[in-house]
Amino acid sequence: MNEFAHTRMMLGFVMSFCIAQLMRGVSRLIVHPARSRPYAVHLLWVFYIFLDIVFFWWWEYQLNKVSRWTFLLYLVVILYVVLYCLLCSLLFPEDIQEYQGYKGYYYARRQWFFSLVAVTYPIDALDTYMKGGTHMASLGIGTEYFVRMGLYTLLCLIATRVANERYHAMLAILLTGDTIAWILKYNQLL
Repeated sequence: MNEFAHTRMMLGFVMSFCIAQLMRGVSRLIVHPARSRPYAVHLLWVFYIFLDIVFFWWWEYQLNKVSRWTFLLYLVVILYVVLYCLLCSLLFPEDIQEYQGYKGYYYARRQWFFSLVAVTYPIDALDTYMKGGTHMASLGIGTEYFVRMGLYTLLCLIATRVANERYHAMLAILLTGDTIAWILKYNQLL
C-alpha cells in the first residue's frame, strides 16, 4: 500500500465517524424534537460542517499529487480531520439535558466550538503551504487564500466572545457561501 492509499484510508475512517455523528444528531432531532428543541443557528452550523467535511473529503483526493509524504504532513492532515471529529461531537453531544435545548447548549459551548473552528483555518493554510508552491500554483491559490484564512480565524475568535444571534447566523451563512463558492470554482458541480 502506498502512502497516499494509507493516508486516504485513515482519513476515511475518521470522516465516516464525523458524518455518522452528524446523521445521528439530526435523526435525534427528527425523531424526538420535544426532548431537545432544535435551534436554527445551530442547524446552520451543522450544515456548514457537513458541507465542509464532504468538500474536504472530495478535495483531499488531490493528495495523490503529493510526491513526497513526510510524517509532519501526515500529522497535519490527520490533525485537521481530528478537529472535524471534535466539532461534530460538540455539535451533537450525547446529552444536553442540563441546557434549554440546542440554543442554550450552543451559546454555552460556543467558546469551545469556535475556538476549534478557528484552529481549522491555520491548519488548512499550513497543510496547503506544506504541499508546496507548485501545488498552490496548480490550484490558483495566492495571497487572497491566506488573507481569507486569517479573516475567518479572526471572525471565529470573535464568535467565542459574542452571543449575538445575527452575528452567529451571518457567520455560518458567510462560511457556507464561501465553501459553496470554492466548490463551484475548483470542481465541476455537475
